[in-house]
Amino acid sequence: MTGPTAEEPWPVRTVARKIAEWINRLGTVWVEGQLTQISARPGTGTAFLTLRDPAADVSMTVTCPTGMLRQHEPPLIDGTRVVVHAKPTYFLNRGTISLRADEIRAVGIGELLARIERLRRLLTAEGLFDPRRKRRPPFLPKKVGLITGRASAAERDVLVNAKARWPAVDFRVENVAVQGALAVPQIIDALSVLDKDPAVEVIVIARGGGSVEDLLPFSDEALCRAVSGCRTPVVSAIGHEPDTPLLDHVADVRCSTPTDAGKRVVPDVAEESQRVRQLRDRARRALHGWVDRERRLLDSLRSRPVLADPVTPLVRRAEQIDALAERARRALLGRLTAEQTALHATRARLTTLGPAATLARGYAVVQHTDTDGTPRVLRSIEDAPEGTRLRIRVADGALHAVVTGDGDEVVEGR
Repeated sequence: MTGPTAEEPWPVRTVARKIAEWINRLGTVWVEGQLTQISARPGTGTAFLTLRDPAADVSMTVTCPTGMLRQHEPPLIDGTRVVVHAKPTYFLNRGTISLRADEIRAVGIGELLARIERLRRLLTAEGLFDPRRKRRPPFLPKKVGLITGRASAAERDVLVNAKARWPAVDFRVENVAVQGALAVPQIIDALSVLDKDPAVEVIVIARGGGSVEDLLPFSDEALCRAVSGCRTPVVSAIGHEPDTPLLDHVADVRCSTPTDAGKRVVPDVAEESQRVRQLRDRARRALHGWVDRERRLLDSLRSRPVLADPVTPLVRRAEQIDALAERARRALLGRLTAEQTALHATRARLTTLGPAATLARGYAVVQHTDTDGTPRVLRSIEDAPEGTRLRIRVADGALHAVVTGDGDEVVEGR
């Protein structure tokens, strides 16, 4: 039979039959997932279940004999992790695919814990648990985002304790499923919504205590990676103190209980008021101490003589200047007087030794030359020949009279 064409198309039944033939040729497969929407009506031989992937929004329908479902121990409930051995089946009339299960095994606690441990080692190797990645929540957030179950005890514990410590705290609450197959996608969606809200400064994920199966969503790999990629600091408050899902290691802050989260997400107004009063008292004492020290320093400086009587040093300096000026004046006058006296004495000596003084006393030293050319000193004017003329000259500080016969000026001595 040739392939269909636009002129000769296949009818729906042919396409459906060919798809069914192809799927029926597939073999059996082991599938792991979470059970949801278990339906086993009385009087029917087939039970319908939904097998959901806990890490993604993907699910498939599973059918199995009702007797096998009812005889399973322990009884299967919504949220149970199972491994199903099934064969893909195509329902021709409805055009749907389902898995026809012939064996369903519940995943035991030991296996779940082993898988969580393997995931823990994987996330640790990737650095999601590194303390250096953790951020410090704000001291007093403007708004706190809370992800928790609707009307749950965890929600009440967080809100009551936070408002008791800081009545003005503002919350944005996102109610989600906190266990079962829908828990992980709802928590991730709520986390994304709160992380995009610029007013939310810290996000709290809270849930009360429960069994290992109940807390499995908080060890889910997708949720851990979503919290790691969150820009807003995340506080984990899951279960009780012994409960440590993987979310506790990825979150920025781990609280032992939702009550502890309510106490740690905001400060205590009474404690902060007391701290403010203590700081104000310390500041007041420190300021008073500083003022007292500075005042004592000023008093000490003011008590010093230079500041207590600032005019006296100036007067003393002025007196010193006046005294030095008087000494300089006396020294200068004394020097002038001495020099003047010396000058007068020198002048007197010059006057005394000068020829004018000698002449004034009626004396003169007269030198004349004989006819033979010999120089002689005239002892007395009477010894001079009559008609002798004297020529007076001053040489070597002495007055000399020379007897000449020419017409020079004549100085007559006695």
